Amino acid sequence: MKTAYVTDARFAGHTLADHPEHAGRLAAVEERLTADGLRERLLPVDVAPATEDDLLAVHDPGHLKRLSRVAEIGTPTMFGPDTYVLPDSYAIAVLAAGAVLRVVDAVMGRQATNGLAAVRPPGHHATRDEAMGFCLLNNVAIAARYAQRQYGVRRVLIVDYDVHHGNGTQDIFYSDPSVYYISTHQSPLYPGTGDIREIGAGRGERLTLNIPLAPGTGDAGFFDVFNQVVIPAAERFKPALILVSAGFDAHWADPLANLRLTLSGYDRLTRSLYALAGRVCKGRIICVLEGGYNLQVLSHGWANVARALTGDPTAVDPVGPAREISRPVDALIARLKQLHQLS
Repeated sequence: MKTAYVTDARFAGHTLADHPEHAGRLAAVEERLTADGLRERLLPVDVAPATEDDLLAVHDPGHLKRLSRVAEIGTPTMFGPDTYVLPDSYAIAVLAAGAVLRVVDAVMGRQATNGLAAVRPPGHHATRDEAMGFCLLNNVAIAARYAQRQYGVRRVLIVDYDVHHGNGTQDIFYSDPSVYYISTHQSPLYPGTGDIREIGAGRGERLTLNIPLAPGTGDAGFFDVFNQVVIPAAERFKPALILVSAGFDAHWADPLANLRLTLSGYDRLTRSLYALAGRVCKGRIICVLEGGYNLQVLSHGWANVARALTGDPTAVDPVGPAREISRPVDALIARLKQLHQLS
């Protein structure tokens, strides 16, 4: 078994002092992988930028022009209240998107069974025509469409366990029957989307599955939701490729939210998706980094993902359990089963 891995030192060029989404996030990840002896067990993948056609398969031309215009002007710009774009940011975002595509190549080309993409800026908030929520280009959406265009993949499953709803990914595939988007996220919380009633439209109806979770849900609530809703729904869809928007900001120690997951809980979720991939799509699963703003949690969480995908049965949780007891999710699960016609 080989696990493809991609990252690039050039991603550090997109960073703004005192912003929660900064270059230190990937530095912490790389340090942890090296310290734990995991980096040498991964198959390195070379980086190349995404092409304009790759980007236009997902994003509007005007969106790309607005981002590239910052480089032309040469002045840092804020897109909304929270998303910075520096003169080099667009080129770095194009490189990050392309890095994920190279992992798709490795997996679909059978050089690797599965893969990891430690990239930034993150992507799941980026819509067709808007940068927001620290995200410039939607890396996972670009990868999904690339797999379909380049390799004829008919059905792609995207599972998003970042604490924030991936409104951009939902927006891009909301009416698309070939991509199933499943999101667990805290609600209420930024960006305010991801209501349980947002289930897709047209031919994509019931192919968006939003699971809004109350603060304090914790490990037990997540396990119940995954076991009773996420995994059965994914199995029914029968994807040929699974992409994971892997954010670690649902952890109890993250400063931006309060879902109260632990590192051990995250590991169990990842391993359930890994096992799903083994059952339904020959192990083809690719995890792409999204949020996570406590560096200890982020680095150990990503290292545990690497362990899971390389078949290492261990997991490391130096941060420990949350103090609060998990909130029950029985009523939510019952409603989700009814809405999505799950037995």
